[in-house]
Amino acid sequence: MIPFLDLHKINTRFEAEFQLRFKAFLDSGYYILGNNVKSFEQNFGAFCGTKHCIGVANGLEALRLILEGYKVLGKLQEGDEVLVASNTYIATILAIKQAGMKPVLVEAEPKRYNFNIEALEAAISETTKAIMPVHLYGQLAPMEALSKLAKANNLLIIEDAAQAHGATNGSGAKAGNLGDAAGFSFYPTKNLGALGDGGAVTTNDDNLASVLRKLRNYGASSKYVNELTGFNSRLDEVQATFLNIKLTKLDEDNARRRELARKYISEIKNEKIALPEWDGSNSHIFHLFVVRVKNRTDFMEYLKEQGIGTLIHYPIPPHQQEALQEFNHLSFPETEQIHNEVVSIPMSPVMTDEEADEVVLAINNY
Repeated sequence: MIPFLDLHKINTRFEAEFQLRFKAFLDSGYYILGNNVKSFEQNFGAFCGTKHCIGVANGLEALRLILEGYKVLGKLQEGDEVLVASNTYIATILAIKQAGMKPVLVEAEPKRYNFNIEALEAAISETTKAIMPVHLYGQLAPMEALSKLAKANNLLIIEDAAQAHGATNGSGAKAGNLGDAAGFSFYPTKNLGALGDGGAVTTNDDNLASVLRKLRNYGASSKYVNELTGFNSRLDEVQATFLNIKLTKLDEDNARRRELARKYISEIKNEKIALPEWDGSNSHIFHLFVVRVKNRTDFMEYLKEQGIGTLIHYPIPPHQQEALQEFNHLSFPETEQIHNEVVSIPMSPVMTDEEADEVVLAINNY
């Protein structure tokens, strides 16, 4: 059996150090916003190349707090429109709604699963104040084109980098350092995954960072001194401890994922299977390796019979979700086709070449 993702095998590599650091955490007697969080913030900020990293509770909170922070700074206000890809995970849209702003869904393009730039440009209105690109599946959004649009229309760029830890553009800049601010998730399945929930904001904006450090902790500037109407959204000391350990291996793990992706792309030869488009650069970290198949149910059942795990990211597009009824009347043909056809096949830094060979053989025989 080749599981879709073997989290136990991924984390076993760090188990001895986890236990040592956890004992040190217990011995410290300091459990909230301590040295482990500070250390991880410094290390992950340096990894992304940003001046600031603020640890928060999860990826959804990271995005919401960025929007809330810009409201405090007067750069955004309730009712502002934020452009977002129509094929993203629902959390991106929930962050915008929860901050009192209006998500404007923009049609996707089917090759890299990101913004259709023409549709994006057409969606800009007088009340549009920000673009929230999603580096879906681990591949960078078309940031150069987005930056030009944002600059021309005086828009903020807030990256949803929840799936893109370490993805790098041609100039060497990383996800999290390609816009005004970025939200990351450290959900256990991510390329940099905690052993529970966790998230972070990265930014080079000193004022935003200062506000976010208050907002995540009840709006407090110091203990019991509350300047803002804040939230309880703090990265946990234990998770920060584990993330610090795993961060040291992230580049190596991403390189292994790309190695496996090259194997899949070069060796899967089946006209029924549409492979992802990738230029071979470090702009993709293959958080997921997503193929497209017309008869998805049959394909997944076949792979299950072969002992190969799969998942769907994601079966229902946001505009068709019951939770987002205000969008149910909309139609996004490309997005709907994407959600009807995508299948994620096994991709992990601990996969062996032999396991990848089995996946390739099974797909080629489909």
